[in-house]
Amino acid sequence: MTGRGIARLGPEERAAALATMEARELDVVVVGGGVVGAGIALDAATRGLDVGLVEARDFASGTSSRSSKLIHGGLRYLEQLNFELVREALQERALLLQRIAPHLVRPVPFLFPMTHFAWERPYVGAGVALYDTLGFASGLTRGVPGHRHLSRSRALRLAPALKRSSFTGAVQYWDAQVDDARYVMTMLRTAATYGAHVAPRAQVVGFLREGERVTGVRVCDLENGGEFDVRAQQVVNATGVWSDDIQELVGGRGQIHVRASKGVHLLVPRDRIHSLTGIILRTEKSVLFVIPWGRHWIIGTTDTEWTLDKAHPAASRVDIDYLLDHVNAVLSVPLTRDDVEGVYAGLRPLLSGESEETSKLSREHVVAHPVPGLVMIAGGKYTTYRVMAKDAVDAVAHGLDQRVPRSCTDRIPLAGAEGYQALWNARHRLAHTSGLHVARIEHLLQRYGSLIDEVLELIEHDRSLARPLGGADDYLRAEIVYAATHEGARHLNDVLTRRTHISIETFHRGLGSAHEAAELMAGPLGWDGEQVKREVEYFTKRVEAERLSQEQDTDQEADAIRLGAPEIVPVAAPEDQPVPATEGRSDGTAEGRSVAGTEHQPVVTPDRQS
Repeated sequence: MTGRGIARLGPEERAAALATMEARELDVVVVGGGVVGAGIALDAATRGLDVGLVEARDFASGTSSRSSKLIHGGLRYLEQLNFELVREALQERALLLQRIAPHLVRPVPFLFPMTHFAWERPYVGAGVALYDTLGFASGLTRGVPGHRHLSRSRALRLAPALKRSSFTGAVQYWDAQVDDARYVMTMLRTAATYGAHVAPRAQVVGFLREGERVTGVRVCDLENGGEFDVRAQQVVNATGVWSDDIQELVGGRGQIHVRASKGVHLLVPRDRIHSLTGIILRTEKSVLFVIPWGRHWIIGTTDTEWTLDKAHPAASRVDIDYLLDHVNAVLSVPLTRDDVEGVYAGLRPLLSGESEETSKLSREHVVAHPVPGLVMIAGGKYTTYRVMAKDAVDAVAHGLDQRVPRSCTDRIPLAGAEGYQALWNARHRLAHTSGLHVARIEHLLQRYGSLIDEVLELIEHDRSLARPLGGADDYLRAEIVYAATHEGARHLNDVLTRRTHISIETFHRGLGSAHEAAELMAGPLGWDGEQVKREVEYFTKRVEAERLSQEQDTDQEADAIRLGAPEIVPVAAPEDQPVPATEGRSDGTAEGRSVAGTEHQPVVTPDRQS
């Protein structure tokens, strides 16, 4: 299967989506372009509903691009006796690995070092055996190998980096990993292929009402200025950690309470930790993962309450030292801050309960109707997004007059999935015909699947796009152009942070690639030289602010410095309360109902004119 027929998310498609949403009443409009919002758009579209989705910044720009990038059941939830959550997540893992997105989700091994003799091996072994058993889904195998017990000597052959004195033996088990931001974008392309209208940089600034009932949303086009109404029979708010804010905005009665938990991750080069497998460690609060990620390791995560800026949670020196201290406790050659290539922080939307510790709050989700015409969904975890989306659209269906079919997303492969395995088997032939090394073809297949032909077509028309991007050898120049023409990238930060991960995979944090990437984006997005310069300047300020924030000792100090970097697109402010661009939100919503009095400086692009 080729990529032909799969919807693009370029500038023209964005303009068409906005025009359609303005022109007619939809069945449902989704607010928020993270994994849950994208899942809802796909679920609704594949049930035959007329659906729109708006996101204030880039797709997956909040929590959904800042996860541990794992698709897993959560071993620690077994200790909490939450067997149903684990079973559900593992069945979703099997679906994603084998049917929905085999090109984006792949197995990954983990070593669980044990530190006690006698009791620990049967205890851990029983838990991992149950984990494997719960992983069998209806009609599917686990999709990953079963666990195995290892002596200390055998474990050291797999992970020589471990300090021999730090453990007594180990169990190896398997889970899966995903490029989280790419998965969300691919899901939105799939939804658009089935008729959904999706648009980034389109911010909800208020809700339309008829009496008590919500009848749509007021949207501000942040790229070109201007506001318009999107009328819909049902509105779904899928804004994660911002759920409480929106509940208050529409007069909800407190049906959902969400607390944000900050999770910080580090990236270090692969050669800094000598191991053939990932590693999972117990901490005093939760668990810590050392996850293989291409030519890197991801080390994470922390779990601390966060009450500051939700759009840009900042990692402090304390967060970084916490992770380094815990991983160094088991490494024979300790890591230092000089080994850290990149740092990122995300917020988990946890359902609030009686516990004061965020590490003990629920990862289950809830769907509510705070007012007629509005559905809210919160909680959950990345792995179970599809179940969350199904439940949300079931609630939408209940509010619609028409009969709505059942969810079918368990049988809908994402764009690029069909034909992926056949192309992988033929990768040497693809390398020969394209003139690229087979390693490059493997890289492209694991990012685009059967949509690889669209990237190769760009290279066929311009062989200069076959060269690696300067300062980021893992990525081809063609991938930067493709991000702008097909994948909805509107700004330099979108490409360097989410379509690729250059901003965390290089010691220069993307600065060494920024100008070349901006020039490659300029053609498809209609930028002039001044806009290219502006994009690079904004990205540079962001990197500088992040680096400085990571030297601070407290969350408050780190947050204040991170917010010093301006946004490339100013975000709408409430009427008569103009705010700096840095205080905007990344969930598709604004704090108020109007943007009157706010000065916008729209980027000039060949897009919808207001």
